[in-house]
Amino acid sequence: MESKRYVKDKRYEDKHKEERKAKSMFFGTSMPRSKAEEINEFLTQYGFTKVQLIEAGYKALMDEAAENDLGLAKIMDGYDDFFESENKK
Repeated sequence: MESKRYVKDKRYEDKHKEERKAKSMFFGTSMPRSKAEEINEFLTQYGFTKVQLIEAGYKALMDEAAENDLGLAKIMDGYDDFFESENKK
């Protein structure tokens, strides 16, 4: 019975592989174990997920980048009016 279940699962996975790949992405990365354990402990202690960590880190990096890039800052703020002196010819 188990082998039949395996065959069914495999067939399902093969059939929906492209759909899954289009819907989500896996960040295959590695880091020192001590740092990873420290992060996991923090996430567990405060009830955050790894996805929340990635999203918050991305937002923080975008904010940092926007401090040095006026165009990016305006896009992030939804500001689309430019002064004449800001328009590039």
